[in-house]
Amino acid sequence: MASPSRVRQELAQEAARIMLDDGIRDFGLAKRKAAEHLGVDARHEMPGNLEIQDAAIERSRLFASPASRAAYRGRLEAALVVMERLRHLEPRLVGPLLQGLVESQPLINLHAFAETVEEVILELGERGVHCESGERRYRSRQGREQRIPFLAFRGPDGTDIELTVFPLDGMRQAPPSPVDGRPMVRATRADVERMLEEASADEAPVTAD
Repeated sequence: MASPSRVRQELAQEAARIMLDDGIRDFGLAKRKAAEHLGVDARHEMPGNLEIQDAAIERSRLFASPASRAAYRGRLEAALVVMERLRHLEPRLVGPLLQGLVESQPLINLHAFAETVEEVILELGERGVHCESGERRYRSRQGREQRIPFLAFRGPDGTDIELTVFPLDGMRQAPPSPVDGRPMVRATRADVERMLEEASADEAPVTAD
């Protein structure tokens, strides 16, 4: 009989596979499906969200095809282009692309900072960029719910961009991560440039001396 720690590891790996293969972003749903697939009692101690995320990153890199690695690098390039064009909004990369998920939904998540979302909509419109708006709900460390607007539009080469527009003072405190509740990690353009260099190096063919 497998030890509890081994079962927990298998559940994390299966939940990670489900999230990657089925495009599920809900950790709780992925855990329940993993327990069902493995025939594990739902009362068993489940892996934490961070364990599943780490397993997903490892799996996505291990099984990534050359085409998916190229697509990942292309998303990083597209993110850099948008971040450069909107550099006065101090954009930051967040989400699966930043986490290093090679196999993931082709959505680029960015945070930006402005006095109003209307001024960003106006600027995008002047650039000929049509966007749709919505709201994201975040819970602060104090437990208060915040509703932050986001803009969805097409970026370079038809990439899907989701730009969440925080108030100017929102740069000081990142919202809690849905994974572990800690402040969400945000990457600057310089960070993304380093990620792109690493991704390009991973794609480079190995030549014999």
